Amino acid sequence: MNVKALGIDLLSLSAHKFYGPKGVGALWIRRGVRLQAPVTGGKQERSRRAGTENVAGIVGLGAAAQLARAKMADEAGRLAPLRDRLEESVLVAVPGTAINGSRSPRVPNTTNISFDRVEAESLLIALDLAGVAVSTGSACSSGTLEPSHVLKAMGLPPHRTQNSIRFSLGSANTDADVDRVIAVLPGIVEKLRSLTRSPVRV
Repeated sequence: MNVKALGIDLLSLSAHKFYGPKGVGALWIRRGVRLQAPVTGGKQERSRRAGTENVAGIVGLGAAAQLARAKMADEAGRLAPLRDRLEESVLVAVPGTAINGSRSPRVPNTTNISFDRVEAESLLIALDLAGVAVSTGSACSSGTLEPSHVLKAMGLPPHRTQNSIRFSLGSANTDADVDRVIAVLPGIVEKLRSLTRSPVRV
């Protein structure tokens, strides 16, 4: 990422997004941008945030970033076909499903799919019991029953924002994992839909 070419003023990174330690991140600040310190009392981090730095976490972030950069292109090329196969299989096997968002350009490892006549929270729990980890939104919004603010901002109708699940693939995922999802998902959706009398909207 070329921060100068993109005209970025502030760029924040979370280490756990590229398999670094949780609870540590980095903030890039364009020269000349002035910030008011949220925590005062010390000169750490150029007087921007007082308190003892998490040195081990910082080192871990740096090491994880080096490893991630070295394999980023290869991993993207491996994950995108997995993601695409998952999407296409779900659309074929489960009526009343739709991909939320543009199919291109986008990150290679993530898809967000809406399931008509299925409450997202119920589907999440049922998949979890079947050994499939998914989410209804970002990790920072876990625990809330509110629909994704991103899907709402995209202008999707309420039945799409409330019935959507995010599937994220990572370095440990394989074809066998996608096969597992495809094997259990249709039956789970059919069972949940049997609890309502509304017809499926395609």
